[in-house]
Amino acid sequence: MSRRRTGAAEFFVEFIWQGLVEAVKLLLRPEPAVYFIAWTSMYVSLTALAVAAVAGLPLVLLLATRRFPGRRLVILGFNTALSLPTVVVGLVVYGVLSRQGPLGFLGMLFTPGAMIVAQAVLAFPIVVALGLSALSGLDARVRPTARSLGASRSQETWTLIKEARWGLLAAFSTAFGRILTEVGAAIMVGGNIAGSTRTLTTAITLETARGNFALGVALGIILLAAALAVNLAVTLLTGRRHVQPVV
Repeated sequence: MSRRRTGAAEFFVEFIWQGLVEAVKLLLRPEPAVYFIAWTSMYVSLTALAVAAVAGLPLVLLLATRRFPGRRLVILGFNTALSLPTVVVGLVVYGVLSRQGPLGFLGMLFTPGAMIVAQAVLAFPIVVALGLSALSGLDARVRPTARSLGASRSQETWTLIKEARWGLLAAFSTAFGRILTEVGAAIMVGGNIAGSTRTLTTAITLETARGNFALGVALGIILLAAALAVNLAVTLLTGRRHVQPVV
Protein backbone atom coordinates (compact mmCIF):
# COMPACT_ATOMS: atom_id res chain seq x y z
CA MET A 1 0.00 0.00 0.00
CA SER A 2 2.83 2.42 0.88
CA ARG A 3 4.57 1.71 -2.45
CA ARG A 4 1.32 2.38 -4.27
CA ARG A 5 0.88 5.70 -2.47
CA THR A 6 4.48 6.63 -3.17
CA GLY A 7 4.04 5.85 -6.85
CA ALA A 8 0.84 7.91 -7.02
CA ALA A 9 2.58 10.83 -5.31
CA GLU A 10 5.51 10.63 -7.72
CA PHE A 11 3.15 10.54 -10.68
CA PHE A 12 1.30 13.61 -9.42
CA VAL A 13 4.52 15.57 -8.85
CA GLU A 14 5.78 14.64 -12.32
CA PHE A 15 2.38 15.52 -13.77
CA ILE A 16 2.47 19.02 -12.28
CA TRP A 17 6.17 19.47 -13.05
CA GLN A 18 5.64 18.67 -16.73
CA GLY A 19 2.83 21.21 -16.78
CA LEU A 20 5.06 23.87 -15.22
CA VAL A 21 7.82 23.20 -17.75
CA GLU A 22 5.35 23.34 -20.63
CA ALA A 23 3.85 26.57 -19.28
CA VAL A 24 7.28 28.24 -19.18
CA LYS A 25 7.96 27.08 -22.73
CA LEU A 26 4.63 28.44 -23.93
CA LEU A 27 5.30 31.82 -22.33
CA LEU A 28 8.91 32.14 -23.49
CA ARG A 29 8.66 30.96 -27.06
CA PRO A 30 6.59 32.82 -29.67
CA GLU A 31 3.34 30.85 -29.86
CA PRO A 32 0.68 33.01 -31.57
CA ALA A 33 -2.10 30.47 -30.92
CA VAL A 34 -1.52 30.47 -27.15
CA TYR A 35 -1.29 34.25 -26.96
CA PHE A 36 -4.48 34.56 -28.98
CA ILE A 37 -6.27 32.14 -26.65
CA ALA A 38 -5.13 34.11 -23.61
CA TRP A 39 -6.10 37.40 -25.24
CA THR A 40 -9.54 36.04 -26.16
CA SER A 41 -10.11 34.92 -22.57
CA MET A 42 -9.21 38.33 -21.15
CA TYR A 43 -11.09 40.29 -23.82
CA VAL A 44 -14.31 38.30 -23.47
CA SER A 45 -14.26 38.29 -19.66
CA LEU A 46 -13.35 41.97 -19.24
CA THR A 47 -15.98 43.06 -21.77
CA ALA A 48 -18.61 40.89 -20.10
CA LEU A 49 -17.67 42.34 -16.71
CA ALA A 50 -18.00 45.88 -18.07
CA VAL A 51 -21.47 45.08 -19.45
CA ALA A 52 -22.55 43.51 -16.15
CA ALA A 53 -21.17 46.44 -14.14
CA VAL A 54 -22.88 49.09 -16.27
CA ALA A 55 -26.17 47.21 -16.13
CA GLY A 56 -25.91 46.14 -12.49
CA LEU A 57 -24.71 49.26 -10.69
CA PRO A 58 -27.93 51.26 -11.24
CA LEU A 59 -29.94 48.32 -9.92
CA VAL A 60 -27.63 48.06 -6.90
CA LEU A 61 -28.23 51.74 -6.11
CA LEU A 62 -31.97 51.31 -6.56
CA LEU A 63 -32.15 48.33 -4.22
CA ALA A 64 -29.89 50.03 -1.67
CA THR A 65 -31.75 53.36 -1.53
CA ARG A 66 -35.39 52.56 -2.28
CA ARG A 67 -38.07 50.50 -0.59
CA PHE A 68 -40.76 49.00 -2.81
CA PRO A 69 -43.07 45.96 -2.82
CA GLY A 70 -41.21 42.81 -3.77
CA ARG A 71 -37.77 44.23 -2.97
CA ARG A 72 -36.84 41.36 -0.67
CA LEU A 73 -37.98 38.87 -3.29
CA VAL A 74 -35.77 40.54 -5.89
CA ILE A 75 -32.78 40.41 -3.54
CA LEU A 76 -33.51 36.75 -2.78
CA GLY A 77 -33.59 36.04 -6.49
CA PHE A 78 -30.18 37.60 -7.08
CA ASN A 79 -28.68 35.82 -4.08
CA THR A 80 -30.02 32.54 -5.44
CA ALA A 81 -28.61 33.32 -8.90
CA LEU A 82 -25.10 33.40 -7.40
CA SER A 83 -25.08 29.61 -7.75
CA LEU A 84 -26.54 29.62 -11.26
CA PRO A 85 -24.98 26.72 -13.23
CA THR A 86 -22.95 27.90 -16.20
CA VAL A 87 -24.38 25.21 -18.47
CA VAL A 88 -27.91 26.44 -17.76
CA VAL A 89 -26.88 29.97 -18.71
CA GLY A 90 -25.22 28.61 -21.84
CA LEU A 91 -28.34 26.66 -22.76
CA VAL A 92 -30.61 29.67 -22.37
CA VAL A 93 -28.31 32.01 -24.30
CA TYR A 94 -27.91 29.35 -26.98
CA GLY A 95 -31.69 29.16 -27.37
CA VAL A 96 -32.00 32.94 -27.58
CA LEU A 97 -29.19 33.37 -30.12
CA SER A 98 -29.79 30.25 -32.20
CA ARG A 99 -31.12 30.63 -35.73
CA GLN A 100 -34.67 29.83 -34.60
CA GLY A 101 -34.37 31.94 -31.44
CA PRO A 102 -35.71 35.47 -30.90
CA LEU A 103 -32.29 37.03 -31.56
CA GLY A 104 -31.13 34.55 -34.17
CA PHE A 105 -31.18 37.23 -36.86
CA LEU A 106 -28.12 38.82 -35.21
CA GLY A 107 -25.95 35.86 -36.17
CA MET A 108 -24.04 36.00 -32.89
CA LEU A 109 -23.94 32.29 -32.08
CA PHE A 110 -20.42 30.79 -32.06
CA THR A 111 -18.81 34.23 -31.92
CA PRO A 112 -17.02 36.08 -29.11
CA GLY A 113 -20.13 38.27 -28.84
CA ALA A 114 -22.23 35.27 -27.78
CA MET A 115 -19.64 34.39 -25.15
CA ILE A 116 -19.71 37.96 -23.85
CA VAL A 117 -23.49 37.79 -23.52
CA ALA A 118 -23.35 34.48 -21.62
CA GLN A 119 -20.60 35.64 -19.28
CA ALA A 120 -22.33 38.96 -18.67
CA VAL A 121 -25.43 37.03 -17.59
CA LEU A 122 -23.26 35.04 -15.18
CA ALA A 123 -21.54 38.14 -13.80
CA PHE A 124 -24.69 40.24 -13.44
CA PRO A 125 -26.15 38.61 -10.28
CA ILE A 126 -22.71 38.60 -8.65
CA VAL A 127 -22.30 42.32 -9.27
CA VAL A 128 -25.79 43.04 -7.94
CA ALA A 129 -25.72 40.76 -4.88
CA LEU A 130 -22.21 41.61 -3.70
CA GLY A 131 -22.54 45.26 -4.71
CA LEU A 132 -25.73 45.54 -2.65
CA SER A 133 -23.93 43.94 0.28
CA ALA A 134 -21.19 46.57 -0.02
CA LEU A 135 -23.66 49.46 -0.02
CA SER A 136 -25.76 47.96 2.75
CA GLY A 137 -22.68 47.86 4.97
CA LEU A 138 -22.20 51.63 4.83
CA ASP A 139 -22.89 53.85 7.79
CA ALA A 140 -26.57 54.82 7.77
CA ARG A 141 -25.55 58.46 8.28
CA VAL A 142 -23.81 58.77 4.90
CA ARG A 143 -26.88 59.77 2.91
CA PRO A 144 -28.42 62.12 5.53
CA THR A 145 -25.04 63.81 5.98
CA ALA A 146 -24.59 64.33 2.24
CA ARG A 147 -28.14 65.65 1.98
CA SER A 148 -27.66 68.05 4.90
CA LEU A 149 -24.57 69.45 3.19
CA GLY A 150 -26.67 70.39 0.19
CA ALA A 151 -25.71 67.51 -2.10
CA SER A 152 -27.87 66.97 -5.15
CA ARG A 153 -29.32 63.55 -6.03
CA SER A 154 -26.41 62.78 -8.35
CA GLN A 155 -23.87 63.98 -5.77
CA GLU A 156 -25.54 61.86 -3.12
CA THR A 157 -25.33 58.84 -5.41
CA TRP A 158 -21.68 59.50 -6.15
CA THR A 159 -20.98 59.76 -2.41
CA LEU A 160 -22.47 56.31 -1.88
CA ILE A 161 -20.38 54.85 -4.69
CA LYS A 162 -17.25 56.51 -3.36
CA GLU A 163 -17.82 55.26 0.17
CA ALA A 164 -18.50 51.71 -1.03
CA ARG A 165 -15.83 51.69 -3.76
CA TRP A 166 -13.69 48.99 -2.17
CA GLY A 167 -16.64 46.67 -1.67
CA LEU A 168 -17.80 47.31 -5.22
CA LEU A 169 -14.30 46.62 -6.51
CA ALA A 170 -14.31 43.33 -4.63
CA ALA A 171 -17.67 42.48 -6.22
CA PHE A 172 -16.30 43.19 -9.69
CA SER A 173 -13.18 41.13 -8.93
CA THR A 174 -15.27 38.18 -7.77
CA ALA A 175 -17.47 38.37 -10.86
CA PHE A 176 -14.40 38.51 -13.10
CA GLY A 177 -12.89 35.46 -11.43
CA ARG A 178 -16.13 33.52 -11.94
CA ILE A 179 -16.47 34.25 -15.64
CA LEU A 180 -12.77 33.98 -16.48
CA THR A 181 -12.67 30.39 -15.22
CA GLU A 182 -16.06 29.17 -16.44
CA VAL A 183 -16.17 26.71 -19.31
CA GLY A 184 -19.73 25.39 -19.76
CA ALA A 185 -21.37 28.46 -21.26
CA ALA A 186 -18.27 29.36 -23.29
CA ILE A 187 -18.28 26.02 -25.10
CA MET A 188 -22.04 25.95 -25.66
CA VAL A 189 -22.36 29.40 -27.24
CA GLY A 190 -18.81 29.85 -28.51
CA GLY A 191 -18.14 26.43 -29.98
CA ASN A 192 -14.41 26.38 -29.03
CA ILE A 193 -13.40 27.44 -32.55
CA ALA A 194 -9.65 27.77 -33.08
CA GLY A 195 -8.63 31.33 -33.93
CA SER A 196 -12.03 32.71 -32.98
CA THR A 197 -13.74 31.58 -29.77
CA ARG A 198 -11.18 29.31 -28.11
CA THR A 199 -10.34 30.46 -24.59
CA LEU A 200 -8.02 29.14 -21.93
CA THR A 201 -10.74 27.08 -20.23
CA THR A 202 -12.12 25.60 -23.44
CA ALA A 203 -8.58 24.87 -24.66
CA ILE A 204 -7.83 23.05 -21.40
CA THR A 205 -10.95 20.92 -21.89
CA LEU A 206 -9.96 20.13 -25.48
CA GLU A 207 -6.33 19.26 -24.74
CA THR A 208 -7.29 17.10 -21.76
CA ALA A 209 -9.78 15.18 -23.92
CA ARG A 210 -6.98 14.63 -26.46
CA GLY A 211 -4.70 13.29 -23.76
CA ASN A 212 -2.33 16.27 -23.86
CA PHE A 213 -2.28 16.56 -20.08
CA ALA A 214 0.97 18.52 -19.86
CA LEU A 215 -0.39 21.17 -22.22
CA GLY A 216 -3.68 21.22 -20.31
CA VAL A 217 -1.86 21.80 -17.02
CA ALA A 218 0.29 24.48 -18.67
CA LEU A 219 -2.78 26.34 -19.90
CA GLY A 220 -4.29 25.98 -16.44
CA ILE A 221 -1.20 27.57 -14.91
CA ILE A 222 -1.45 30.46 -17.36
CA LEU A 223 -5.13 30.85 -16.42
CA LEU A 224 -4.27 30.92 -12.72
CA ALA A 225 -1.54 33.47 -13.42
CA ALA A 226 -4.07 35.72 -15.16
CA ALA A 227 -6.48 35.41 -12.22
CA LEU A 228 -3.62 36.09 -9.80
CA ALA A 229 -2.63 39.22 -11.72
CA VAL A 230 -6.17 40.61 -11.44
CA ASN A 231 -6.43 39.83 -7.73
CA LEU A 232 -2.99 41.30 -7.14
CA ALA A 233 -4.06 44.50 -8.86
CA VAL A 234 -7.17 44.67 -6.67
CA THR A 235 -5.04 44.03 -3.56
CA LEU A 236 -2.66 46.85 -4.50
CA LEU A 237 -5.57 49.22 -5.15
CA THR A 238 -7.13 48.40 -1.79
CA GLY A 239 -3.80 48.23 0.02
CA ARG A 240 -4.59 51.23 2.15
CA ARG A 241 -7.37 49.27 3.82
CA HIS A 242 -5.59 47.13 6.34
CA VAL A 243 -7.62 44.44 8.06
CA GLN A 244 -6.88 44.46 11.76
CA PRO A 245 -6.26 41.03 13.34
CA VAL A 246 -8.77 39.76 15.86
CA VAL A 247 -7.18 39.57 19.31
